[in-house]
Amino acid sequence: MRVPETTVATHRLSTLPRHSCSSCRDRFTPGTALDSGLIRPRLFAQPTFTGVDRSDLNPAIRPGDDFFEHAVGGYLARHPIPDDQARFGVDQVLGQQVEANLKALIEELSVRSGPPGSNEQKLGDFYASGMDTVRIEEAGLTPLQPFFARIDAAGSLSELTGAAAELHRHGIPGLFSFGASVDVKDSTRVIAEAFQGGLGLPDREYYTEKDEDKARIREAYRGHVARMFELMGQDPSAADRVLAVETRLAEGSLSRAEMRDPNALYNPMTRSDLAALTPSLDWDGYFAGLGRPDVDSLNVATPGFFSKLEETLKQVPLEDWKTYLKWQTLNATAPYLSSAFEDQNFEFKGKQMKGLKAAPPRFKRVLQAVDEGLGEALGQKYVERHFPPEAKTKVLAMVKNVKLVLEDKLERLPWMTEETRQRALEKLDSFTEKIGYPDKWTDYTGLSIERGVYADNVLAASRFAVEKRLASVGEPVDRTRWEMTPPTINAYYQPVANEIVFPAGILAGSYFDVRADDATNYGAIGAVIGHEIGHGFDDEGAQFDARGNLSNWWTEEDLSRFHQRTAGVARQFSEFSYDGIPCDGNLVLGEALADLGGLELAYEAYKLASEGKAPRPSPDGFSDDQRFFLSFAKSWATNMRPEYARLIMQTDPHPLPKFRVNGTLANFEPFHRAFGLQEGEPMVRPAEQRNTVWN
Repeated sequence: MRVPETTVATHRLSTLPRHSCSSCRDRFTPGTALDSGLIRPRLFAQPTFTGVDRSDLNPAIRPGDDFFEHAVGGYLARHPIPDDQARFGVDQVLGQQVEANLKALIEELSVRSGPPGSNEQKLGDFYASGMDTVRIEEAGLTPLQPFFARIDAAGSLSELTGAAAELHRHGIPGLFSFGASVDVKDSTRVIAEAFQGGLGLPDREYYTEKDEDKARIREAYRGHVARMFELMGQDPSAADRVLAVETRLAEGSLSRAEMRDPNALYNPMTRSDLAALTPSLDWDGYFAGLGRPDVDSLNVATPGFFSKLEETLKQVPLEDWKTYLKWQTLNATAPYLSSAFEDQNFEFKGKQMKGLKAAPPRFKRVLQAVDEGLGEALGQKYVERHFPPEAKTKVLAMVKNVKLVLEDKLERLPWMTEETRQRALEKLDSFTEKIGYPDKWTDYTGLSIERGVYADNVLAASRFAVEKRLASVGEPVDRTRWEMTPPTINAYYQPVANEIVFPAGILAGSYFDVRADDATNYGAIGAVIGHEIGHGFDDEGAQFDARGNLSNWWTEEDLSRFHQRTAGVARQFSEFSYDGIPCDGNLVLGEALADLGGLELAYEAYKLASEGKAPRPSPDGFSDDQRFFLSFAKSWATNMRPEYARLIMQTDPHPLPKFRVNGTLANFEPFHRAFGLQEGEPMVRPAEQRNTVWN
């Protein structure tokens, strides 16, 4: 389903989308790191400051030629990608520590389960069911039979709509996406929203473009679908019908760059309007099937898609739609079924799409499912044991310094007029920061989890989450809600809430150490803080006001000057390419702006934090400024498989790590000074082409 709460702008990019959020980098969620690694008693049991680890560097590469390779080439050489990963770097190294703690916790609960109905019982039994491969094999496709029976019984498009509603109620996609979202024109209330969806490949271009790489993936996908139907005991030629339906839906879908325009995605309609747009669907039956027959209005984010869906519904035989919905059901649940389906799912999604050589160990995959289904119950246990209060205090102080720097910059920004300046300052003053974990935890009382069939528990948890969100439609927005679980190594900005959020997971490792010097911490987590605050003023975030409403608060002149600056960043990132695939500067613009603005803010916040402090002796021979920029680069240190890099280049609104480091730093004069770089070197962008956000 579409990300609830409109758009979540984050620091890292997601490889494993969750029901609750999307993210900017290859974030760690339980089950996606390499392996357990060293179990530490506390995440912050780290040595005191020792300066830059010179083994991280590649001295053969000059800082002015390729700073990413210079700063982290040694680190990357020491951290090759394991067979079960698409990428490996600082996130995954930290993920090993987080995962080891979670594994110890969840295995303890699975052996010593808590009282019936308690979070401890649910966590332990969920994990135990996922590790019980004997029962999973015995169950086979049994968990899906009720869905298949409902689909088979559909004798009309009206009854097919009811089957789709049943799938959606369990978090299974098909036809389109539907969920709950904050009303971007009134951020105090939650509304229903219909959105494009129903594709099995990552993006519309995989169906519509004819280049060699896309054609290869389409054929691999066709073979994958055919094999899955064969495993179900059905005719593998069904794959052709599935691909034909999905291709039609793709043709009606917006591109990812087009979906970055929040105004284009705001199209309020009544139920009658929606029925007129797609009369072939039984919307009364659909809403009744979701348990919300009372919904009388909604946002139709992508009306063009629904027009194409209506056309396709009239042209495609009912039996083909039933075949398509069966595929959507199997595709969504394959990771939780018997080994034949799970292995074939990995063969395509892991090997073909990401270049993985082996599947992650089972416990990691099950941990991820537990985090997705009972994330805050798991997170509550995690922070009780592994997140010290001094970390939260220190990070809050850093956030305050970054906001002070931005306030000062806004007050002095020469190209912004006074009218816009005051509204920008109002927005900054309204920022909310959430650090570590929620103040109010999710209540899982209504969710029943048993030590039974794994897929049944996954589907029950998914239904619980969907129904909880749907129940919020028409209600005031819950400002205490989080889009990520506490162990997640990630962060995000939420425009409709005007808030920045930093889970406990990212506040460790190469990002943050309570005993590290200011240069090191501000270069890493400080830049993340600046990045998330910067999202409030990037090309999307700048369209939301202090209350989180989609509203233009700029004067016409200031908006024009702002767009001139953002266009320069889009042009710069369009100069990058990977393996012949060009970077879409408009697609990655929001992240590139947040990176650049975040670096500018973090650098001056580090200077502010260092005022009056005696220089800290360093054993590494680097200046404080050099350590700041080396720390920034290391926070992006990541090896990536070519298959996965190509996937990111074509589907994700976040540049590759190397582009984020080199592209950002090439604009920044303090970086040039710190390493004595001169005009003409690759890492020094020509002065007339140099981009800046706040300088």
